[in-house]
Amino acid sequence: MNSQALGYFIFGLTLVVLFAVIIVYNYSKKRHKKVEEPKYKMLEDDD
Repeated sequence: MNSQALGYFIFGLTLVVLFAVIIVYNYSKKRHKKVEEPKYKMLEDDD
């Protein structure tokens, strides 16, 4: 494996890991309430 192929492999692997981290962060249980709360607040009556 030459250095160019290794560079592409490391770059691709970095992108995959970054994508996985973003997905795990957005769907974590800690953020669930913060993400869902505005939806329910919008549906409440203001009366």
